[in-house]
Amino acid sequence: MPRKRDLIIKGFSKLLKEDKLKIVSELMDNQLEAIDLLKSFWYADPEKQKVFDEFSENTLTNFYIPYGVAPNVMVNGQTYVVPLVIEESSVVAAASASARFWSERGGFHAEVIDTVKEGQVHFLWKGNRNKLVSAFDDLKIRFRESTKLITANMEKRGGGILDFELLDLRKKIDNYYQIKVTFNTQDSMGANFINSCLEEFSKVLKEFFYFQPIFEDEEKEVNIIMSILSNYTPKCLVKAWVECDFEELDKIDKSMNGEEFAKKFETAVKIAEVDTYRATTHNKGIFNGIDAVAIATGNDFRAIEAAGHAYATRNGYYQSLSHVDLSEGKFKYSLELPLALGTVGGLTSLHPLAKHSLEMLGKPSAPELMMIIAAVGLANNFSAVRSLITKGIQVGHMKMHLMNILNHFKATEEEKEMAAAYFKEKTVSFALVDDYIKKLRHV
Repeated sequence: MPRKRDLIIKGFSKLLKEDKLKIVSELMDNQLEAIDLLKSFWYADPEKQKVFDEFSENTLTNFYIPYGVAPNVMVNGQTYVVPLVIEESSVVAAASASARFWSERGGFHAEVIDTVKEGQVHFLWKGNRNKLVSAFDDLKIRFRESTKLITANMEKRGGGILDFELLDLRKKIDNYYQIKVTFNTQDSMGANFINSCLEEFSKVLKEFFYFQPIFEDEEKEVNIIMSILSNYTPKCLVKAWVECDFEELDKIDKSMNGEEFAKKFETAVKIAEVDTYRATTHNKGIFNGIDAVAIATGNDFRAIEAAGHAYATRNGYYQSLSHVDLSEGKFKYSLELPLALGTVGGLTSLHPLAKHSLEMLGKPSAPELMMIIAAVGLANNFSAVRSLITKGIQVGHMKMHLMNILNHFKATEEEKEMAAAYFKEKTVSFALVDDYIKKLRHV
């Protein structure tokens, strides 16, 4: 009998892996089969498996997601084979098709606008603001002194703490101040570096008011709320774009010439600039490519998405991250968004496939990886909008999804070949494939 699902399990994280497996398997109808399934995805080499076990907490097994590549991604004249980790085959196909299309039209262009990242010390204080402002230069010196050991190696690489800013936010929350700190973390994503610095700053701030004679006794108490980096990085920006003459778009669709295609494309993107419902799906198409490369290179796709979606609201409402310019008889499609990435440290150094991905890309710096990933995001977005305004999104998507549906029905290789031929010019859906398989098997 499966384990009762209302049972509270104490001390689970301290149990041996085999004991955790046993407990979890008791939730299943067939316990031995469940354990065998989970173990079947372990590395045969125990030492390799140990590396994966230690990436997370309460690890039972590995969850496999396909690792594919998009060739012909030309960025600033350099051609890459870009790794993508994603379960949706149409994303890899779209990135590859778009990359090939633009490789024949000059490729993708990209530039890093800035690489500044930010962190904050949030605190409550009831003292005289003018006194704090006058003492802030001294406080900044103490901040830097307190983190000399933490910043030494980063400074050797050309990075470190850039600046401090005192923000008076008492109109929003009573007695609330913030110290905003900017950082350059070079080729590391820098989360641990930034957070370590910020926590040191909070200790300095806690003591600072006690040793400054300008503060009265009632001004010496400070309440540190938290010290943490911000995943919103509007100053860590990259821009990618493609451009060509209208004539070079002539053969995309038989029903319109290149200029007509460009204008219809522009209208589709303008809709995403003014309609939040459309913008959400539009930007999701961008992150299809961005997330896939981020995962493949060991970067934090959740932080990347959070920053990107926040940036999409910077004008007061949620809108498209990509834009079209049709001036001077040219089609120019561009994408601008924040991308805080790392190519050293963290998972990029520990995960064997993340290391492999970065090597395959030529061991890029963080700024170079920003440009590659932005180009892939734009590639996916271009393919999606192109499909939407021509043949529709479902034709290509469901063709790619056909194999997944056939695998659901445990189709043989012969049945897959027959189904692929049958649905070549037909609509693909789960129900239609189900009906076809039944007829094929005379069910």
